[in-house]
Amino acid sequence: MLRLSIKLLIRIRFFLTSRNRARYQITRAFEEYQLLGNEISSVLGREAFRVPHMRGVDEYMRDWSFFMILEHNVIVNTMMETIVESLAFHNIPKDLPVKDTKKDVMPSDNPGQEQMTAFCQSVQQYLRNTKKLKSLRGTPRYRHPIFGMLNAHGWHCMMALHLEIHLPQAKCVFEGLKAEAQ
Repeated sequence: MLRLSIKLLIRIRFFLTSRNRARYQITRAFEEYQLLGNEISSVLGREAFRVPHMRGVDEYMRDWSFFMILEHNVIVNTMMETIVESLAFHNIPKDLPVKDTKKDVMPSDNPGQEQMTAFCQSVQQYLRNTKKLKSLRGTPRYRHPIFGMLNAHGWHCMMALHLEIHLPQAKCVFEGLKAEAQ
C-alpha cells in the first residue's frame, strides 16, 4: 500500500511540475554535484562508503564510491535523454542500452576522476538537447520500471528526481570519507 501511495505522489508531483521547474531542479542538483566533485580528491572519490538506508537508494547501491554514483548517473542520464527525445518526436524508444535496470545501470568496480567530466557532459548535453524540444506533454508513453507509463514530460521530471535521489547519497559519501580521513 505504501509503495502504491509513493507512486501516486510521484506521478502527481510530475503532473504539477512545469517543464522549467524540472529544468531548474536538474540544474540545481547538477551544481551541487559539481561542488562536491570540486572538493573530493581523486583518491577519496574512488573509496566506497556505506551509507545508511536512504529513500530511493537500493541495498545494493549503499556501498558505492562518489565516482560510482557519478558513473551510475551518467548511464541513467544518457538513457533518459534518449527516452525524452524519442517520446518528444512521438517515437517509442527502441534498442536502449538498459534492458535490465538491476544490472545495466550499475557502475564499474573502480571508476575514477573521469566520471566527473562524463557526468558534467551528460547533464549539460541533456539540458542543451531537451531545451530544443517542443512539447513534452501529450507524447507517447514509455514504461518506467517503478512508476509505470510516463510521457516525455514525466521522464524529464524523472531526470530531476533521479539526480535528487542520489545527491544525498553523494553528500553522505563525501562527508563520511572526509570524516574518516581526518
